[in-house]
Amino acid sequence: LTKLKRDFLCAHTRGTGKAPTRMFTTKLNVASSSSSLLFSSSSSFRVVPRSRPSKARGHKAAAATKRGEDSPELVPEEEARFDYDVVSVPRNPGIRPGRWTEKDRDVVKTAQKDAMEKASTEEHTVLLGLTENELKQWCERNGTQKFRGKQIKDFIYKRRVKSIMDVTQLPKETRETWDGLGVRIGRNEVYAKKNASDGTTKLLMKLDDNRIVETVGIPSNEYGKSRLTCCVSSQVGCPMRCEFCATGKGGFYRNLTAREIIDQVMAIEEEFGKRVSNVVFMGMGEPMLNVPNVVKAAELLNKEIGIGMRHISISTVGVFGALEKLASYEMQCVLAVSLHAPNQKIREEIIPSARSYSFEDILNDCVAYFNATGRRVTFEYTLLAGVNDQKEHAKELANVLFKKNLASHVNLIPYNPVDDSDFKRPTKQAIDQFRRILEENNVPTSVRQTRGLDAAAACGQLRNMYQKEALLA
Repeated sequence: LTKLKRDFLCAHTRGTGKAPTRMFTTKLNVASSSSSLLFSSSSSFRVVPRSRPSKARGHKAAAATKRGEDSPELVPEEEARFDYDVVSVPRNPGIRPGRWTEKDRDVVKTAQKDAMEKASTEEHTVLLGLTENELKQWCERNGTQKFRGKQIKDFIYKRRVKSIMDVTQLPKETRETWDGLGVRIGRNEVYAKKNASDGTTKLLMKLDDNRIVETVGIPSNEYGKSRLTCCVSSQVGCPMRCEFCATGKGGFYRNLTAREIIDQVMAIEEEFGKRVSNVVFMGMGEPMLNVPNVVKAAELLNKEIGIGMRHISISTVGVFGALEKLASYEMQCVLAVSLHAPNQKIREEIIPSARSYSFEDILNDCVAYFNATGRRVTFEYTLLAGVNDQKEHAKELANVLFKKNLASHVNLIPYNPVDDSDFKRPTKQAIDQFRRILEENNVPTSVRQTRGLDAAAACGQLRNMYQKEALLA
């Protein structure tokens, strides 16, 4: 991170077809990252027109060719009583709907600082979350041969042992010594689970500090090929307080470490008895407020667990400066931006932080990200009945993306109902109409299949059934 200083180049296409020039440079290092990534209403770029990679085409090209503190109280599973259609979510007294305030910005700063601290703080007696090279160095520091690191890695990531005593290739004396010193693998307990009739399974993972987070396994069969997608959480709670999100009502507690993130994937694999093929960072929390731990988790999933980078998606509702930082890692993962609106006015109504990171700025940063990485951007768009699902909204969204000439894909997400919310799920007719309008305007579009409604599928719902106490901001 101390070397993360780079020009972030992009080409902005206005209605006139001319590319304006702006200048943007951000210095990123361990000491300053928590402040340099704060929300800002203005960002500047030097726009350098750059040709698109041949494999990724923008919407104009498509149009031209006419392509069609205290530990919380946990409620035991047998005592829980659920209503899976609508879920009551505890709201932190300090988390209120309305405009983005200075207090919100302070919580964002806290989250960014916490992410850096967790990434730089080594858990000296916990082995999960270390790469093979890190395990080799750990072995040398702890009195055994370097090659033992690879053996430990294989036992952790392939054989899935949960105790240092089960790493049987190590000498018994070494295992007993380390066990006595408190060395552990670091797997978390599956506190509870809920299965849906469509095969979707949601697990609650109990962390060391007695907090719990959600992870979801989603099996599917597309074009005759079986897939298992794991949706992982990146934070305990979330400070972004999007109006339609169950997690945001409870506030933010802390970031997850890389270990706690990859443990969710391992738990899903063990639950289903098969390999996870795709990972999406779309569970609890804002991944771009936890960049160093999310990036390390993605690298571990790729190198140690064997999931291809292009099968890993990182989602964000928008954090100023974070896309530049993510681009600097030069990973081949998929970027999914939670747009949820065709303009600033609607976006600010449902995403309070949009007041500090505007609709226009986030789209410009997506163009910049594409030009820097060559990776197509996916836009997540949650359809809320009567709010952002009308045909005029679809036309406006298509027009905006066309003007940006941005190689992108829109993923429409029908809203999952949450209690204490004014939002409703749109009709099938409204969903189909929205998709049809986008496709008629050469915007690649898909509709996320509704999965796990009977397992409290909305982000944060199942957690709130078990952990009744709202998180502390």
